[in-house]
Amino acid sequence: MGSIYALVAAAGRSTRMGVGVNKQLFDLAGRPVVAHALLALQVVPVDGIILVVTPGEEENFQSLLSKFMQGVHLKIIPGGASRGDSVMLGLMALPVTAELVVVHDGARPLIRPERIRETIRQARQWGAATLAVPAKDTIKVAGEQDLVRETLPRDRLWQVQTPQVFKYQLLVEAHRAAALDGFAGTDDASLVERLGYPVKLVRGDYTNIKITTPEDLELVKSLMCKHVDNINKVKA
Repeated sequence: MGSIYALVAAAGRSTRMGVGVNKQLFDLAGRPVVAHALLALQVVPVDGIILVVTPGEEENFQSLLSKFMQGVHLKIIPGGASRGDSVMLGLMALPVTAELVVVHDGARPLIRPERIRETIRQARQWGAATLAVPAKDTIKVAGEQDLVRETLPRDRLWQVQTPQVFKYQLLVEAHRAAALDGFAGTDDASLVERLGYPVKLVRGDYTNIKITTPEDLELVKSLMCKHVDNINKVKA
């Protein structure tokens, strides 16, 4: 088996949280939000983790995470102007001998190690895989004046999550091509898709919430106790 590294994106501005603090560093059950994601990756395990943060916040992250990350091969680096730039900087900080890279949002603290492992397993076979859940709601496409233009078939719609796992060289190729073409995808899988490579959908959990608004944070807090119990069982 080749080496597996994780790249955790934590360089967002947290503008929709409505406060002046990076959401990745909010206290959640006694740990910063991002620490929960990092510890789940450690349990998998991975060979190392690159944490990409907002430029200028490296020391702040290092200080707040140090007591939780003992024994974890963690490197903190500054990100770029966009998420794509930040991920590319993270990729360049990884060993070129890496086989697989697990890309995860630092604001998804409820990720389960077994889901990460299954996504890794599928990425070994397909080259690229992403956690996702089937859409529960009917999705409509809006036209001008917010009038419905189209109703999409729900049975074929999935809501994409992270982690997304890729062959390292494939993801580097996809990011370089996107930068050259001026293409900004909403996730890393879209960069791989546009080159014609398959991306495997892996069934995830509806509880794998990305904290974007204050309401998300409150919901995650209510789910946290059960999640911590699950992580402890995996460690044992």
